[in-house]
Order: sequence, then structure tokens, then C-alpha cells
Amino acid sequence: MTAFDHNPLRHRVEQAAAALSRNALPPPLIAEAIGARAGELTADGALSVRTGAFTGRSPKDKFIVRDALTEPRVWWENSAAMAPEQFEQLLEDALAHLADRPVYRQDLLAGADPAHQYAVTVMTESAWHALFIRNLLIRPGEVPRGEQAAQVTIIHAPTLSADPARHGTRGETAIALDMSRNIVVIAGTLYAGEIKKSVFSLFNFHAPQAGVLPMHCSANVGPDGDTALFFGLSGTGKTTLSNDPARPLIGDDEHGWSGSGVFNLEGGCYAKTVRLSEEAEPEIFAATRRFGTVLENVVLDPEHHVPDFDDVSLTENTRAAYPLSVLPSVAPGGVGGLPRSVVFLTADAFGVLPPIARLTREQAVYHFLSGYTAKVAGTERGVTEPQATFSACFGAPFMPLHPSVYGKMLAERLTESGAATWLINTGWTGGGYGAGKRIDIATTRRLLSAALGGELEEVPARTDERFGLAVPRAVADVDPVLLDPRRTWASEAAYDEAADRLAGLFRQNFARFGAGAGADAGPRLALAAE
Repeated sequence: MTAFDHNPLRHRVEQAAAALSRNALPPPLIAEAIGARAGELTADGALSVRTGAFTGRSPKDKFIVRDALTEPRVWWENSAAMAPEQFEQLLEDALAHLADRPVYRQDLLAGADPAHQYAVTVMTESAWHALFIRNLLIRPGEVPRGEQAAQVTIIHAPTLSADPARHGTRGETAIALDMSRNIVVIAGTLYAGEIKKSVFSLFNFHAPQAGVLPMHCSANVGPDGDTALFFGLSGTGKTTLSNDPARPLIGDDEHGWSGSGVFNLEGGCYAKTVRLSEEAEPEIFAATRRFGTVLENVVLDPEHHVPDFDDVSLTENTRAAYPLSVLPSVAPGGVGGLPRSVVFLTADAFGVLPPIARLTREQAVYHFLSGYTAKVAGTERGVTEPQATFSACFGAPFMPLHPSVYGKMLAERLTESGAATWLINTGWTGGGYGAGKRIDIATTRRLLSAALGGELEEVPARTDERFGLAVPRAVADVDPVLLDPRRTWASEAAYDEAADRLAGLFRQNFARFGAGAGADAGPRLALAAE
């Protein structure tokens, strides 16, 4: 037992939650949110909410307590430190804040594998945040509970302003994680994604010690039991492509890869809804129209209360949070066998990467550590041309350890499983953003189906002279010109210039990992051009 367990303020908060709302179901939580004017119902019964100034995560306001456990293990170049005494003060202030307010408590699970599981208690002042996390994590009874499930406590006080002088923060926002005690304090932000990503960050710190590779990916399973993983940053199609009626979904965002297979950390989906259409993504569209789904920052038609998914006046990062159980095709128990396929997704706005390529193990680790996609003009203030974005392990903000730790584990897992690894570009062809066109989703699905179905095993491949990638020369029902991006450009010289630029950005990014990233975990340089 720790001092936190005996904290009188904590017990006051727990008593308040027990009296008001402990493990409340969606109807009363929705009623409370509407009563507090924190949300409104759509025409179809989803709960529409807004997150104010924060419409996305605030990675620069995330802190890890620097203590004897974390000091030698955390990659401090990527994580801000908080002194133990500052965290204690923040925790005390957050508990005092909740003690004077209605409290909503949810007791949930993270980790579908009972051998690698957390018992997560969330205490929040907001009914809709309680509904959000109930949608996103695993509800009691949905999977077997492990006898040794580690306890995680999240104190969520979004209307509390952190104090830099007292708490060591940059400003009024704090997402602070005590890895030794598995306690999280969130203050000064209404963005609900901070809750779910805090659980993931704890998992990413502890999982390697238990022999589990934590992964920011989606996963599904084919009719023959063939598990596939989909890595990709926001906007690359990770959720869209893994939602396939013919391949039941294990999960859409956070997983572990143990010696026995893959398991989902969550029990829900947090899908982007920007420009969502029923035709392109019917399963996700249907989920946005159900009672209990939480829609974040989605603009509603003022007369009919119908979501307008094309309206990005609040943010491009509009989201829907709903339980996995509402989808038509879900893998039982949130688990799958050892992966047979690993897919890295990138939305290359430079328009130079091939739409599909097979990777060697070394290239797979290289692209895993690189975590490349590109921002396009107009999505952020000041972005006027494509900008390369590199996020180690496709989730650097949530990876407390050095990327080489995760890269080495991936190399070992690929060797043990023999999984085929693919790079799929869901971005542009025929030119970069503004000149070329985006590869249509039907073509990407055809390429993905060919890769997962084994169609490309015997297909001859060419080696891309600049990126060293093995690109199939032909895929059924796909224009062969598309497979060679240089041929899709009006000017081959312009392609060469753009491709050389991207290759240089890859090398520049990878250099920051130092020699340690390449010896055990990594590449014998996947990019051929040096």
C-alpha cells in the first residue's frame, strides 16, 4: 500500500463517485452531460461534444515522473520530466479539485490478454469523458480478468489549471504519469484522447519488461486465422483499411505482440470522421449514428442536428468514440494469433513512394523507426507545401523508451513469426500534393488484398533504385504504370528532384537515433542512395 492509497482526499473522491455515478451506463451519463450543457444529441442519438481550445493532444505538456525506476530507462530527449514532489502536489491539487465536484468513476480493463492486463480506474468531473473512456476501454465481463491485473488510476480534472510554480509545468495544462505507481493526472484540457493515450503510454513503458512489443497499430484477422497488423500515423488510412467485413477487427489503435499472439489493449474505436462518407466507410459511418457514440468537435446542422463531416471549421481532427461491439465484424475476445503480415502505411504527399513494396526485415525495422508520413498544405497554419513527418515507431509521443528498444523487439518478432512486411503508400501519385492526385481507396484496397492474400508471393519485383524497395511489376486489376511512380509524373526530372529530397529527409531523420539504433535492431540502410 502507498501513501496514495491512504490519501483522505482520494477516499472523499471515491465516496462522491460511489454516491453519484460508479460505472454508470450510457443513458445516465448522456443525461448528465446534456443537463450540464456539455453536449447535445444528434438526430440519430449520438452525443456531440466540443473540447474547447484543445482539439488534439498536447504532447509538450506531457510529463513523466523522474524517479529511480524511470531515470535509467526513459528516453528523456523525447519526454519531459517532472520531479516526484511536483507530481505529488499536482495529485493533491487534482484530488482537492474533484472533492468539491460531482465525480464519475469507471472501472475498466486494458488488455484483452489476461496475462498482460491493467485494471483501470478513471475518476473524472465530466460525465461525457466517463462515457468516452467507457466506450474506448474494455468493459467488465467482455474478456476474462487476469488474476494479477496491475492497477492504474487516472485522475481527470480538465477544468483544473496547473500552476507552473507549484507543478513544474509549462502552463495550465498537464498530462503527468507516475510510472512507478501507475497513476496519471490530467489537468487543463478537455481533449478526451489524453485519457486513452495515457493508458497506452503506461503500457508502452512496462510491456517490454514482460516480453510484449507494444504497438500503435490496428489489427484484423482473415478467414484462415491470418493476423495482419497496420501501422500508420493519422490520416494514412489505418482505421479505414483495417475495417474490412471479410477480416474481423481485433482493434483499431493499440495492441501488444506477445510470444503467443496479438491482443487489443482497448475495447473501442476512436475514428477520425473528417470527410467521412457512408459509401467509402460504411461501418464507421454507421457507428456515428448510434446512441452512446461520442462525436468530438463535429459540426451539426443547426436545424436538423445532423453531423456535417465535411465541415472542419472547428478542427480537422474530428472524432467518433464507440465500442468495438457495434461493428459488424469483430474478432472474438480481442485477440489473434501470431501475425502473418505487417503493413506500414504512409500518405506520401511528395508523390514519390510506390503504392506498394515488400520490405526485408532490416527495411521493416528502418521504416518502423522512421514512422514516415507527410502533412499537406492547408491542414495546419503555416504549412504551404508538403512537409515530411517522422514519428518513431509510428507513435513517438506515447513511446517512453528509446525507439531502439521497440525496434529490436520488432526485429525479433518478425524473425520468429516469418511475417511478410509491406509498405503501402496511400498518398499521392503523378506529382506531389497540389499537382498529382491521391491514390484512390479502391486501388489501395486491391493492393492490400493482393498482399494479404498471398497473390504477390511469386510476382516478379523491380528494385527501386533510390529507396531500395522491392516493387511488384504487376498486380491484378491495377494499372502497371501506377506501380512505378516515376512513370506517373509529367516530368521525370521533377520526380527525381522530389524523390532525392525525400530520401535525404529519411537519412537526416534516422541519424538522430545514433549508432545504437542500427546494430541490433536496425537497418543496413534501407535507402540505397547515399
